[in-house]
Amino acid sequence: MTMTESAAQDAFLPFARPDITDAEVHAVAETVRSGWLTTGPNAAAFEKEMADFLGGGDLTCVAVNSATAGLHLAVEALGIGPGDEVLLPTWTFTSTAEVVRYVGADPVMVDVDEHTLNIDFDDAERRVTERTRAIMPVHMAGVPVNADLLAEFASRHRLRVIEDAAHAFPVTSAGKLVGNSTSDAVVFSFYATKTITTGEGGMVMVKSQELAQRMRTMRLHGISRDVFNRYQSTVPSWHYDVVAPGFKYNLPDPAAAMGRVQLGRAVEMRDKRRDIAMRYIDAFMDLPVDLPSVPDDPDGHAWHLFIVRVDPKRAGHHRDQFIERMSEEGVGTSVHFIPLHLHPYWKDACGLAAADFPVASREFERAVSLPIFSSMTTEDVDKVIRATQRVLAP
Repeated sequence: MTMTESAAQDAFLPFARPDITDAEVHAVAETVRSGWLTTGPNAAAFEKEMADFLGGGDLTCVAVNSATAGLHLAVEALGIGPGDEVLLPTWTFTSTAEVVRYVGADPVMVDVDEHTLNIDFDDAERRVTERTRAIMPVHMAGVPVNADLLAEFASRHRLRVIEDAAHAFPVTSAGKLVGNSTSDAVVFSFYATKTITTGEGGMVMVKSQELAQRMRTMRLHGISRDVFNRYQSTVPSWHYDVVAPGFKYNLPDPAAAMGRVQLGRAVEMRDKRRDIAMRYIDAFMDLPVDLPSVPDDPDGHAWHLFIVRVDPKRAGHHRDQFIERMSEEGVGTSVHFIPLHLHPYWKDACGLAAADFPVASREFERAVSLPIFSSMTTEDVDKVIRATQRVLAP
């Protein structure tokens, strides 16, 4: 073993680390030098390039400063409000539900499928009421929700559809990239741990120009003209109208510049994640864990997360003990997510109980996410494999 390999083995491996090259650094530096520190030409170009990546045509992308902002804008633009209900999986980050509260509507939690951890449409069927206006599925860990089932369910119940695709870029479902569907809006995240990153940021994909215009207005204080257009137009460049009480959700140009470079590397980085996932699956096949399923389509999983489910009877210890022992081995892990019905606010506000969500309640107790990011070295992957095998050895 070389000194470099020894140092890599001894160093603590974090759960996640962004994949940033000199190209991203150069793009951000050039943008800062240009003077465009707020939303400008890079943001506009990023929107266009993202739409083209997803399939072009009638697709329109709206850049925002977080996926949460994108979800909020989508819910608001669709006119969802007090008295309305929105179906969403209990197994998600709190932002999926909180944006429904922002507009005064009620999130209705739904249990998940035990294999994919995506929304269970059979359970969703039982929770539809006359107040249900929309469904907001989450592509958990990068596993796409079944596009045909989603479209059929929404059509039958006359629901609007907002896809929380924070984990799902780039990934195909039913032969198309997630983002190019019949849904009203699809929202991506570019947070630091995501498959491509702008540090903080997100993108909303829509096909309706009316929705796109509303989101662009509301992302910047309800002003009728984007700052980029105001500063580039001629007569009268200073004039604007406030047409609604909007928000401050615009994406700055330095972040957009980073995003444009990351977008150009998106497939390469997704493929690196897939290679890591395949190494894990081969190495962990005989361990006392349930592994994620591998789709027939090699592009059918974004591998944003690699979630294993510890079998306490076979492993001899609980998930939390596994996490502690992995940390002792120098490997960071995480849990995605604590289901919403287990959080005090949602439990009390919505009158939820663990028994109402048997699958999510059971599988949460076993789930743990291992490191998987495209900047991992071979030595990093080897370290995770060795540590997992030692901790879970019979």
